[in-house]
Amino acid sequence: MCGRLSQYRGIHDFVAVLSIPDALINHVGDEPLARYNAAPTTQLALLHLESNGLHADFQRWGWRPHWAKNRAAPINARVEKVAHGPFFRSIWPHRAIVPIDNWFEWVDAGDSTRQPWLIRRRDRAPVLCAAIGQFPRAGDEPRADDGFVIITADSAGGMLDIHDRRPVVLSAPLAREWLDPPATPKERTEQMALLQGEVSEVFEWYKVDKAVGNSRNQGAALIDEIP
Repeated sequence: MCGRLSQYRGIHDFVAVLSIPDALINHVGDEPLARYNAAPTTQLALLHLESNGLHADFQRWGWRPHWAKNRAAPINARVEKVAHGPFFRSIWPHRAIVPIDNWFEWVDAGDSTRQPWLIRRRDRAPVLCAAIGQFPRAGDEPRADDGFVIITADSAGGMLDIHDRRPVVLSAPLAREWLDPPATPKERTEQMALLQGEVSEVFEWYKVDKAVGNSRNQGAALIDEIP
């Protein structure tokens, strides 16, 4: 996963697919999010379940533990290591869903440039990415080092020609399980992340304009297919 995605529909459109009955505690507003070309360190809408209900907050894409100040904050965590490695140990229990519309990958275009591709669900439903992070619990104040990482897996089964890593995308029922740490044992969440992410056949991908390579460029034209 190269680190660029879109999150443009409104938060209620994303939440509707989860069918969580509790009222949403909404800190991101009701308007379309309109992030067509979100880069690392961008504040993205993040969903996490707390004792008082489902929260939607803006959180920074990227996180590192307090003892790793000498390196850039990763934006992704490899599913093969995330549950047991020391780097993400403190945030592994703090699970979240990053709902997105699509993500982008770049491949060699054969002319010394790189061609961006957009990847989305074939049914156009929200893409529910498994994530972990440090974010305010119910009643807590935000902290300067809050943030999140998206969990990634091998792009096996047809997507490898685009990129060798991709987000772990969960179905709506699995996303509800993922969001509920007290009810979902650690062993179960490891199984979900490793074995039950959506398969490649769920997705489609196509070329988009190279303007998406500049994160200052925004707008719906960036997600249009080009010949």
